[in-house]
Amino acid sequence: MKFLVVSFDGLRPDLLSRRLTPNIGRLQSLGMTLSRHRTVYPSETRAAFPSLVTGATSNIHGMVGNKFVDRAVVPNRYIDTADADLLRRLDLTSDGRLMTAPTLGEILYRAGKSLAVLATNTPGTTRLFNHKAEDLGHVRFSGHFREACTPDALLARIEAEVGALPPAPEKGAPDFEGQVWITSAFLDVVWPTIRPDVTILSYGEPDTTSHFHGTASATTRSVIELCDAQFGRILDWWEAEGQSDGVQLVILSDHGHITAHTRVSVGCELRSAGFNPGTAPAAGVDVVIVPGQVGALYLAERSPANLDRLVEVLTERPWCGPIFTAPRNTVEGLAAGSFASSLVFADHERAPDVYFSFKADDSIDAFEMSGGTFYDNDRVPGLGVHGGLHPKELAAVGLAAGSAFRGDGLVSEVPSGICDIAPTILHLLGLAIPASMTGRVLSEVLGNAETAVAEDLRIEHETLETGLNAFRQELRRVHVAGTIYLDGATAAATSIVSQEALEVAE
Repeated sequence: MKFLVVSFDGLRPDLLSRRLTPNIGRLQSLGMTLSRHRTVYPSETRAAFPSLVTGATSNIHGMVGNKFVDRAVVPNRYIDTADADLLRRLDLTSDGRLMTAPTLGEILYRAGKSLAVLATNTPGTTRLFNHKAEDLGHVRFSGHFREACTPDALLARIEAEVGALPPAPEKGAPDFEGQVWITSAFLDVVWPTIRPDVTILSYGEPDTTSHFHGTASATTRSVIELCDAQFGRILDWWEAEGQSDGVQLVILSDHGHITAHTRVSVGCELRSAGFNPGTAPAAGVDVVIVPGQVGALYLAERSPANLDRLVEVLTERPWCGPIFTAPRNTVEGLAAGSFASSLVFADHERAPDVYFSFKADDSIDAFEMSGGTFYDNDRVPGLGVHGGLHPKELAAVGLAAGSAFRGDGLVSEVPSGICDIAPTILHLLGLAIPASMTGRVLSEVLGNAETAVAEDLRIEHETLETGLNAFRQELRRVHVAGTIYLDGATAAATSIVSQEALEVAE
């Protein structure tokens, strides 16, 4: 039995349709759709894909966001995990502790099995799928970036047979060439030559195009169609050859998108409240604001008083959504009014002092897609963002097909998540599941006697609340057979906005 995991970065499940994604639709009619599939928090790519390959949340694997501050060194340093070379250096200098949980590549290697990765995401994301691939003798190819590719000899063969590694597209331009290249590399060279036990084929779109053109714009739809067509080539191969060779297909996305509608400046807001913020550690900076849609704040002076003051300022801002700090108890964070970060499985030693999501709502955008939010970047309103806890950010594509799974177009209503894929694969390969994995085996989708129906699984919903003064927040979670999934969170605050922040935003 072998596995091919195909990912579409940032694809919202409600964009799937027979017209836009006919090939994914073909597979839906053959397999089982996971209709309540979810990602992790932060709902960012380089937190979610490490969760895919470790079967664990960020408090276990340590990739706490696309960017973070490393406090394990003096002076503290700012880490951008898009940089593949930096990630390699960090892993080597930390004695292999870049990821603080065993990955699928390492687990398969110890069992004498192989993992191949082909991806058109950033070079750092590509590395994180199997960050030790060169040490393990595994295949890892980027559709654009040589620094994320290994081994060189096989890359040379692919370039000879498929074509030269295409250059990365200009900023904001849809990535068409890369998706075609990695599909051809798998079909024409990697599979015929190696037949990996597990392959991850990651299309980096429609995420990039959603960020620059809007989640359901004509441009984004065109790149979704292109990715679906490339997947159609995979599906044709699977129906003609792969299925009879025992290949199981898993289709997913790492997060959804919502639409940015109102720009604010967190830096200006904190400055007006008496802080001296910066985007990286530096002399005189008392709070680092890590750029991104999920708010990550690192205090230079980590006293309880400073933490309380920072959170109180956030609770007074109308753009601020749910807030998390290190746990004081099972529900409340250390700062009054905050949730415990352990509730969203974000309490790693690398985590910021304060996580917050921008306040989101169910507004309808220009493309008739629901989900809107405040944001803090230099782009115009109307474009796609993610990172927070709106249900449309958390919702992800999930689909399984093959002899190991139930099929014929069935739909599972049981909540599932990105952390469940690795333990399910290991279970079906007959390999031990490490205690570090927080995901569960998706027994309800298995096609043999161990299949569980929804009635066999204990499913419990919970709603948690906390707040400070006029600020109230609510977190919704669902428990399935001991595994917890995030269903969303909301918050409401008073309306204090500094004039400086409004002028910057305008």
